[in-house]
Amino acid sequence: MKILLSSLRGLLWVAVMWMPVLAVHAADERSELQPGSMVLIRHALATGVGDPEHFALNDCRTQRNLNDEGRKQAMRIGAYFRQLTVPVTAVWSSQWCRTRETADLAFPGMREDKAAFNSFFGEPDAAPAQTLAAKRLLNAWNGNGLLVVVTHQVNITAIAGVVPASGEAVVLRLRDGAWVVSGRLTP
Repeated sequence: MKILLSSLRGLLWVAVMWMPVLAVHAADERSELQPGSMVLIRHALATGVGDPEHFALNDCRTQRNLNDEGRKQAMRIGAYFRQLTVPVTAVWSSQWCRTRETADLAFPGMREDKAAFNSFFGEPDAAPAQTLAAKRLLNAWNGNGLLVVVTHQVNITAIAGVVPASGEAVVLRLRDGAWVVSGRLTP
C-alpha cells in the first residue's frame, strides 16, 4: 500500500509540474490560428501505406480507410477546432475515402472535395502540376475564418515542406505575400 501511495504521489507531482508547460503550448498553438489562416491536415490514422494495387477512387472498398483509432482521432480534431474562437469557415478534402471520412467526422456537413489535393504518392510525375493547382486554390481563398484542407502527407510536404504524422495539422499564414508554416498541431 505504501508503494502504491508513493507511486500515486509521484504521478501527481509529474502531472502538476507539466500542467503549465502543456497550457502554454496549447495557448501558443491557438495564437497561430488567426482569421485567414490555412490548416493542412493529414488524414487520420489508416492502416498500411499507399493504396492497394486495384485502387479505385470511387470505391472505398479498394482503398486504405480509417481504422477505429483514426475515426476517434478525427473526432478529436473536430472537437479541438470547435472550441476555438476563430471559426472554421471552409473545409476542403481530397477525393480519397480516408480524407473525406476524416473531414466528415471532424467537420460534419462542411466538406468540399478538391481534386488538386488528391494523393500523388503512386504518381510522383504528377506532383509539380498538382501542387501548383493546389497552391492556386489556396492563393485564391479569401475567407474570414480558417480554411481546413484534409489531404495526404505527400501534398502537405510539397506545399509546406514538412512531413506530418497522421492527423497532424500544419498551420499556414500569409507573410510578405507567401504562405509560411506558422505552427503544427498534433491530435
